[in-house]
Amino acid sequence: MDNNDIQIVLDALQLPAFLVDHEERITVSNAPARRLLGGALRGGHYAAVLRQPQILEAIETVIAGGGPARASFATSSGARETIWMASAAALSAGGRQGVLVSLEDTTEMLEAGQMRRDFVANVSHELRTPLTALIGFIDTLRGAARDDAAARDRFLSIMEREANRMNRLVKDLLSLSRVESEERMRPTGRLDMGELLRSVIQSLTPLVGDHGQRIELTGADDLPAISGDGDQLRQVFTNLIENAAKYGARDETVTVAVQVLARDPSLRCAALQIDVVDRGEGIDPIHLPRLTERFYRIDDHRSREKGGTGLGLAIVKHIVNRHRGRLRISSTPGEGSRFSVLLPLAGD
Repeated sequence: MDNNDIQIVLDALQLPAFLVDHEERITVSNAPARRLLGGALRGGHYAAVLRQPQILEAIETVIAGGGPARASFATSSGARETIWMASAAALSAGGRQGVLVSLEDTTEMLEAGQMRRDFVANVSHELRTPLTALIGFIDTLRGAARDDAAARDRFLSIMEREANRMNRLVKDLLSLSRVESEERMRPTGRLDMGELLRSVIQSLTPLVGDHGQRIELTGADDLPAISGDGDQLRQVFTNLIENAAKYGARDETVTVAVQVLARDPSLRCAALQIDVVDRGEGIDPIHLPRLTERFYRIDDHRSREKGGTGLGLAIVKHIVNRHRGRLRISSTPGEGSRFSVLLPLAGD
């Protein structure tokens, strides 16, 4: 195999790749490699061109007869860091030995691994507190409070609350897992969003009434149909209206406003926009970009007191993504918050 043959092979690869010949110079490279490492690769000594100690060590290992070698290194482009895995192996070209090097972008794989580790750590943390409380109260009830009826009732009440909290967490984890598994499957059912919103509001009226609030629905008559999963969209608006009631001001109105957009620039089609607006204390802008992250809470203690698991908005985001929609959040401290769901109309 000569250099022309190797060039044909490398040009067919999507990964950056290049050949270091027996004189330790780069003689063949493909377009992805030239974009990554610079256009002037051909003829340069690999140590002068690459300047990545990890790759240099891998190439030197192969040149010394140590067999195939791999090495990881990072490059930066603006604010983003990319992690590459370099694979080097001996290759015979024109009767002479060289080293073929290919580069693979492993950033997403490593980020996914870190996300899994963070997720496990967060779940463990969320479960540890109620489990510790339950174990402590059980030990107390078996010992010092065995015959104390008042203490027993108080502890059992706290144990029930903690058990319910774990149950909500497990329920939300299962819901999130199910939604994520279906995210790439576009819903095909047709829905009357006005009817769905009226049903959700009717079911939440007692909860809102306990807060001295009321729900006002506007613009929900004679709406065009959308394609969607009714159960999942019910979950979206139940979550958003519940949050508006929990964190909104007492004796105020939670507004659910629907409007038809002839064309939304982000969706590039006609859409329904459903706004859920509360008149509470609002959210500091610094928190807005992270609100849909799993387990992210603005006020950890307050969220737990209100029964939050930190997963509700993450579930909402994934459901809206499945419907090819958009979730937008805006808030003004001291005035309230607006959660806007944009959904493409059926057929668009």
